Amino acid sequence: MDDEKTAVVTADDLVRARDQLLAPGRRRLTGEPLREALVDLHEFWLTAHASQSGVGGSGGGVALVAVGGLGRRELVPYSDLDLLLVHNGHKGVDEIAGKLWYPLWNSGIGLDHSVRTVGEALRVAAGDLRTALGLLDLRHIAGDQEIGQRLADSARQAWRTGVRTRLDEMAESASRRWARSGEIAHRVEPDLKHGRGGLRDVTLLDALSAAQLTDRPSAEVDEARRLLLDVRTELRRVARKPRDVLRAQDGDEVAAALGLPDRFALARSMSSAARTIVYAVDVAMRTARAAVPKRGLGVFARSPLRRTPARRPLDEGVVLHGSEVALARDAVPSRDPALLLRVATAAARSRHPIAAGTLAKLADSAPELRQPWPREAREELLALLGSGTGLIDVVEALDRTGLWGRLFPEWGAVRDLPPRDAAHTWTVDRHLVQTTAHAARLVTTVSRPDLLLLGALVHDIGKGRQADHSEVGAALTTQIAERLGLWPQDVLTLTALVRHHLLLPHTATRRDVEDEATVRRVVDTLGGDPVLLELLAALAEADAVATGPGAWSDWKASLVNDLVARCRTAMAGDPLPEPEPLERRQQDLAQAVLASGRPDVLIDPGDHAATVTVIAPDRPGTLSRAAGVLALNSLEVHAATLRSHVDPALGAAAVDVFTVSPRFGSLPDVTLLREQLTRALDGSLALADKLAAKERDYGGPPQDPPPPKVLWFDDESTGAVVLELRAADRIGLLHRVADALERSGVDIVWARVSTLGSTVVDSFAVTVPEGAADADRRRIERAVLQAAR
Repeated sequence: MDDEKTAVVTADDLVRARDQLLAPGRRRLTGEPLREALVDLHEFWLTAHASQSGVGGSGGGVALVAVGGLGRRELVPYSDLDLLLVHNGHKGVDEIAGKLWYPLWNSGIGLDHSVRTVGEALRVAAGDLRTALGLLDLRHIAGDQEIGQRLADSARQAWRTGVRTRLDEMAESASRRWARSGEIAHRVEPDLKHGRGGLRDVTLLDALSAAQLTDRPSAEVDEARRLLLDVRTELRRVARKPRDVLRAQDGDEVAAALGLPDRFALARSMSSAARTIVYAVDVAMRTARAAVPKRGLGVFARSPLRRTPARRPLDEGVVLHGSEVALARDAVPSRDPALLLRVATAAARSRHPIAAGTLAKLADSAPELRQPWPREAREELLALLGSGTGLIDVVEALDRTGLWGRLFPEWGAVRDLPPRDAAHTWTVDRHLVQTTAHAARLVTTVSRPDLLLLGALVHDIGKGRQADHSEVGAALTTQIAERLGLWPQDVLTLTALVRHHLLLPHTATRRDVEDEATVRRVVDTLGGDPVLLELLAALAEADAVATGPGAWSDWKASLVNDLVARCRTAMAGDPLPEPEPLERRQQDLAQAVLASGRPDVLIDPGDHAATVTVIAPDRPGTLSRAAGVLALNSLEVHAATLRSHVDPALGAAAVDVFTVSPRFGSLPDVTLLREQLTRALDGSLALADKLAAKERDYGGPPQDPPPPKVLWFDDESTGAVVLELRAADRIGLLHRVADALERSGVDIVWARVSTLGSTVVDSFAVTVPEGAADADRRRIERAVLQAAR
């Protein structure tokens, strides 16, 4: 390092030395040592350059000081240099500034600079929060140390005396930033600097501590800060440019540089760090506000006569103290096993946070709940789970302080666990809490609301382990239910609820729910239990709503409700409805199509989705071409039912019924659909080219998509097999896959299309040629996978 520093002469030499230090093949330094080396390198050059530019020593009246990352000695690769030339009215300061800044600009080094007197700097800070926060990190680089120290001391003093009027400004600024950048803990591509739980939030903690309103950040926060800085450091070294958003494609390389197995392990570590910071910021802001005297108290603001906040009882041993939930003075946690849950329930219901001191006291002295839990504790848990959205912040606070894991030791495997697909908005543990909050709105739809809430809380508890999460989760649920002290029959029901929590949505979206064999299989799987059926229906909705936008739609709800209604009918011993025949209108149109040889299209708007009926002479390729025309008109296909109408004299007509919804806008004109379908069927419309052009217009195919996957299942009713494709969603995907199946010589009986975020799960019931072997399945599978890429 010393050899590198002494070689620095010009700003270009500084850039070359920096780039050599960051060279891809040079991994001598990483993390904090690398940042320290970058600070030393830049300070060495700046000190020498300042002297050459006319920044004199002690008594010269001019000083070069650093703020921002350089001021904090947290300089990450390719960061701007935040520099301030502070002076006492020196007449030649503009000339000095020009000599300082121009070499840096010309070499391409990012520079945020200003030239001010001490008074000017303080006046700017008084009106600009970012400047005020920056001056708290001020550090002398070169020149008159006394003037730099005077600015540093004055800025800190001004911050301490004025911060009480700036808390609202700090909170509003942070809220706007969070709204733009989202939460690091739950973002697939998090913003390490500006996101909620990021490095900007750590500077808020430092600022509140500098104002003497809160204690210094804890060791856990310091560790979280180091991790985010390490990730940001390696991200910029990988990118070789300033970048603060960690893209998915960079995750594995950054993880490897930090000694982590993969990007999912990295995401989990970052989630934990960010949530630690978020919790610390929430507590610090509440503490700071409580320390600030209320406006209008005048001379009594700090008087010993000032009244302390009122303590309003909320429950036995629980009070509302000011704006926080706290323990009553006579509460004894060590003797009251249900007190922790009463505090949590009171906080969730009142929508007030739990005081940090109360959480610390409970963590120190609340007793372990022995198996089986006392009835009072079990009832308080159910009351907490039924509190709706108030549950979310309460569980977060309990989890960050170790109390939630004490209640549910199994939680550790899902804590901060990132989802494996883009459809999920939240980490697995947060998803479980969100699902429970949504389930609380559905408790009146079931006969056992207690089991619904418990099932929502633990339905994905088996994730994070190398096995089927439903099976692992069922075993863990049995363990949890017995520890809670549920009745043996309730233990069995709750275990089955977790084991089969995906049964209804998977069956409804991937199978023909009008087929009796499909219904019988669901009924047999549930042992004919109507209570379990209604619990699964409510959990399917709560689970999907908590997954993310688009995971629960009116169309999906109608499919699940239809399946549940048919299962109830079967459980009651009543006959299932027969499949509906073609409508008279469809039959008449099919006759007309057979007579004319020209295809026709119907559009029927609906409450949940529209129905598009395509009728054409029955020829291979009808489905793929019809799907292509629908995609060309921005219609998203949810399901396709393929039927036919036969006239002994004229032949057969395909009657393909698509359930669709516009991706945006309104339904297209039926005349346009009819014209395009005619051209697609006669080959005069270049569908593949048109769809490729449309995809390019909307940003092109997905970047770095997950590999597509094909699964095979048996269809009990028809003897056909079900091919299930899981792939990244693309414009015209159904067209390409259907075309691949048709070219492979299979007949498609029906199709179900389910879009979850940017991923699709498409199911096709197909009949393969008689005598087909495994080799035929592999051939078909290869064709489908190629079409999905």
